[in-house]
Amino acid sequence: MDTSDSQFTQLVREYKSTIYTVCFMFSSDTDEVNDLFQQSLINIWKGLKEFREQSSLKSWIWRVSLNTCLSAERRRKSQRNEPLTDMDLFREARSEDDRQIKQLYSRIYRLKPFDRAIVLLWLESLSYDEIAAIVGISVKNVSVRLYRIKEELKRMSD
Repeated sequence: MDTSDSQFTQLVREYKSTIYTVCFMFSSDTDEVNDLFQQSLINIWKGLKEFREQSSLKSWIWRVSLNTCLSAERRRKSQRNEPLTDMDLFREARSEDDRQIKQLYSRIYRLKPFDRAIVLLWLESLSYDEIAAIVGISVKNVSVRLYRIKEELKRMSD
């Protein structure tokens, strides 16, 4: 796919929230999220000429952003041996719903990065087919993994 600067700018406008959503699931630090976002944009720009439209552009952008974040996560883990801390998405629970949302995201953040990515895509209401295309596994495997992930989330304590 050939793109001009203006086409790329339009693409970024259209998919900015998608890319940020992926990046946010891998860090709660604003600077780190911005770094992941920038690296995702670089990788999208570099990869656009190779995009063959075998999947939707949105699915491809998800995949590039996800792979960028997974690669950064692997680099971070190899550089340090300390466990990741829970995301502090919501400082104060104002209602039962807020408390449950905080609890859910805290548990999701403790999942392995690949499982976290699958849940993120599912929470974004993507179909199993789209999730499979983005993460590179079969639709059946998406179904099985989501079931196991949901069970793991239920077993977690805060």
